[in-house]
Amino acid sequence: MAGQGTGPSRRSHTKSRKGCKTCKRRHIRCDETFPQCRNCTKHQVRCDYMDSVESDTEGQHSPEQQSLLFSDGSDSQIEHWAQTGIFPFPSLQVFPPPQPQDYSMVELRLIYHLCTISNDLKLKGTSGLTLWAQRVPKFLSIASSYPYVMQALLSFSANHLAWSQSSDEFRNLHIHYGTIALRGLHEAIGNFSHVNADAVLAASLLLLWQATDWQSWSSLRAGIRSVLLTMHLWKHESIFAEYVDEDDLSSGAYPPRKLSHSQIDRHAILSTAIHSLQQLQHMISTHEAEAYWTGQLLSYMQRLHASTPAQNADESFSHLYLLRKWLFWIPSLLLQRQGGQGPAMLTLAHFYATALALEPLYPDLGATFCARMSLAPLEAIVLLTNAMQSQSMDRTSIEIATFMNYPQHMASHFRNSIAQQQTNFIKQESPHLARLTANTLDYTSIGNMSPAFAPLALHQSTGTSRPTPVVPSSSTSSSSTAYLDIGDSHSGFSLGTQNWGVAPSPGFPASDWAANVAATTTQAPANEQLYDYSNLGGFRGGTPANDYYQQQQRQNGAGPSNYQRQQDP
Repeated sequence: MAGQGTGPSRRSHTKSRKGCKTCKRRHIRCDETFPQCRNCTKHQVRCDYMDSVESDTEGQHSPEQQSLLFSDGSDSQIEHWAQTGIFPFPSLQVFPPPQPQDYSMVELRLIYHLCTISNDLKLKGTSGLTLWAQRVPKFLSIASSYPYVMQALLSFSANHLAWSQSSDEFRNLHIHYGTIALRGLHEAIGNFSHVNADAVLAASLLLLWQATDWQSWSSLRAGIRSVLLTMHLWKHESIFAEYVDEDDLSSGAYPPRKLSHSQIDRHAILSTAIHSLQQLQHMISTHEAEAYWTGQLLSYMQRLHASTPAQNADESFSHLYLLRKWLFWIPSLLLQRQGGQGPAMLTLAHFYATALALEPLYPDLGATFCARMSLAPLEAIVLLTNAMQSQSMDRTSIEIATFMNYPQHMASHFRNSIAQQQTNFIKQESPHLARLTANTLDYTSIGNMSPAFAPLALHQSTGTSRPTPVVPSSSTSSSSTAYLDIGDSHSGFSLGTQNWGVAPSPGFPASDWAANVAATTTQAPANEQLYDYSNLGGFRGGTPANDYYQQQQRQNGAGPSNYQRQQDP
């Protein structure tokens, strides 16, 4: 043994000191991936790298977000509802209304939360300026009769509260109810019929809105298209008739892959959007909430501009996921504020217009990911601002009209492109419709809704977890399923006795997936049987969102099931 001081001197400390505080506290190595390190993403914990940019699953507290906390007034109204059985929102016209004796107080609060937003915006005439507020009454009407739809709705409400309040408690509720909803949807698809078609569609839509990875989203989207194709036969009887028409069928058809935009085109698209946001930011600087979110969107677009273009669907999902999350949550946040509707509408118009502008840069996702759902609320804002201008030509109206030029242009451009696509769709006599049989209506893997598989960070031209929360010890659900036990290393949805950890995907048990990717490949067939939608056909393992990916997988000798397993560890 060498004597003291005779060996080579020890290398000086070279470990990076730039890791996030969460990884330092947990004494693990941080990969320093911006805007959220992969450890924090995996374990669903807050990463302090997100302090400069809004987190994808739990927003920073903007000036208006504190108002979403349950107040004593709302609790008293919920208690009155529980005691009398009288639904507190008659203007929503929910029939049949949920019966309070069927739900716990926590569940009634979650229902009340969504109804409050929907009712407030309806009374203001602005529910159509959001993606979901005007649909709550329909969802709730179905949920009163189908528990798995109610579980999906409760998960959605808890998800919103988890984001708005940065709450571990609501995040755990979101995971809990999402788990039960997935199980119930699986059983419903196994018995799919004319009777439960609306319920299957409602639950699928609610879960689609909460998907946090590409495989889950594409699988759910393919399943929804399958349901829509089937429901087209009795469209006139569905309360979701607006989804079941030729417009939705053509938009749901897998579009041909567009030619990649050149760097010059990409630069022009992003620069134009950034310039418009910079002008808007200056104009609304005195409006605290609107200025805050405009600044967040501007920062996001600048980072996107500096990043390497997405090379595949997974990277595309990662790039657009944060924007998509904002599109669901920010509109209701701004529109619920008292006064200031002009600045709020301007801000939201730019959020929606940004989604339309980015659509051609991400052909692997298709228009249904962000752009398609942004068009209707943007056009509604355009109509409102045009009406404001026609009624009054004061300075404010003129300013609003000026700053609406970019959003209005994007809405018109995108609407024209849709019309052209629909014309081409009809002329081509879609092969997807021609091949439709009883065996083509299946979507096997509903997939991941947990931020454990949240999108990767934007990579700059050279190139992302939160401490796992403790779940309440007793269930507040009317279901017999207990709350999940969230361990130190896994948290997420589960089905039956399986621990799926951070990913509620029926094809990937999380405990195995997190430890060994190869193990999940060997176990996937058995787990696929859990979600065997044989009554709805053959979308096994998740179907990519366009023909390009299907052709690519065939060329590589990999079917959809193999594609579903191509997860990034």
